[in-house]
Amino acid sequence: MPNVFISTSSFAEYDASPLKMLEDAGMEVQANPYRRRLTPDECLSLYKDIDGLVASTEALTAEILKSARSLRVISRCGTGTDNIDLEAARRQGIQVFNTPESPAIAVAELTVGLILALLRQVPRMDRDIRAGKWQKRMGNLLQGKKVGIIGFGRIGQKVAELVLGLGAQVVYYDPAVNKAGYTSMSLNELLSQSDIISLHVSGGGNDAPWLGYKELRSMKRGSWLINCARGGVVDEAALYRVLQEEWLAGAAMDVFVDEPYTGPLTELDNVILTPHIGSYAIEARVEMEIQAVKNLIEGLKG
Repeated sequence: MPNVFISTSSFAEYDASPLKMLEDAGMEVQANPYRRRLTPDECLSLYKDIDGLVASTEALTAEILKSARSLRVISRCGTGTDNIDLEAARRQGIQVFNTPESPAIAVAELTVGLILALLRQVPRMDRDIRAGKWQKRMGNLLQGKKVGIIGFGRIGQKVAELVLGLGAQVVYYDPAVNKAGYTSMSLNELLSQSDIISLHVSGGGNDAPWLGYKELRSMKRGSWLINCARGGVVDEAALYRVLQEEWLAGAAMDVFVDEPYTGPLTELDNVILTPHIGSYAIEARVEMEIQAVKNLIEGLKG
């Protein structure tokens, strides 16, 4: 009987069918006992004797994969695989799957929601009222704004569809994509010309950030930044600095280098912070879990 570990912290919380699929396929299932992202030491301990892994965002390094001597399949419950050492997995004959379609609309809708909340200063006025202050703050329209999208894959293109429907213009930067009907720009052009910039790229972590202080200062003064991509894509210290300098009007961050995030961005009123909830829409989450389980079963039964 294959031994399967599920590392995602809220797996099958809204629909038990993914678990039933595993049971019907004859799998022995273990769940994440901590209900949070696992540390490297916890992965080393928990993954020793598993055959299959439904993975979250934990770091699956060469050391961890080597210690998981029975592991044959990693099924990432989500889009990105940058937390997995893919070369180490290939050397060990471990199949790696992901679920790129399922979370796209959830992340895109969150992105647009954050854009609208930033433009109209909704969270700030909510805090005002709770503090006993009745102050009507003037906001901005999305209609007519130029939205620059960095990373024009499934999620970036879905964001483009949604904001176009609300009357915005769209430009994008992605050397790997040539999408008819949209205007491609260099990164420098996009940064300097966009009113709103939304990130949908991989990377971060130990990689150099896409946007450091120099890039953030090359954005239009008074523009807005949204990161629903990866922690580390934006230099958080540099973002804090440009927001304090009032170069940017505001920012929204759903992802961070270290999570849970407790850093200095929490001090600023013109930042919206959410706890990495891009895929946390019930419908998208259930579909993502079902697809992850299907991938795992197909890989193990191969």
